[in-house]
Amino acid sequence: MKITIQDIAPGEEEEIIVRCRDLDEALLRMIHELKTRRGKFTVTDNDKIRQIDAGDIYYFEAVDNKVFLYLEQDVYEALQERLKFIFEEFENIYLSFSGGKDSGLLLNLVLDFQKKHGL
Repeated sequence: MKITIQDIAPGEEEEIIVRCRDLDEALLRMIHELKTRRGKFTVTDNDKIRQIDAGDIYYFEAVDNKVFLYLEQDVYEALQERLKFIFEEFENIYLSFSGGKDSGLLLNLVLDFQKKHGL
């Protein structure tokens, strides 16, 4: 299957064009789920299989014959959910800090999370 994504000018209506030999039930269901933003899509995420609600998909991107989907949730919200999971599931948590700006940011975000949640 070939997927083509084109940029459009501001104000142009977005559209999805499906070209196929046979419009089977699975394809019709996928089109309906995209259009109504209901239903779930099965995707792989770092070798894990996940179910994504169609309404949570922000946009699709095709690169090197792969299709990526992006969710509306921002990076900060995703980090908060991951930290919540980590602190709930593990008794001891170790964080390495190299002194660089990325690890410094992560260290401060973890410390802020701990303060906010009284950990």
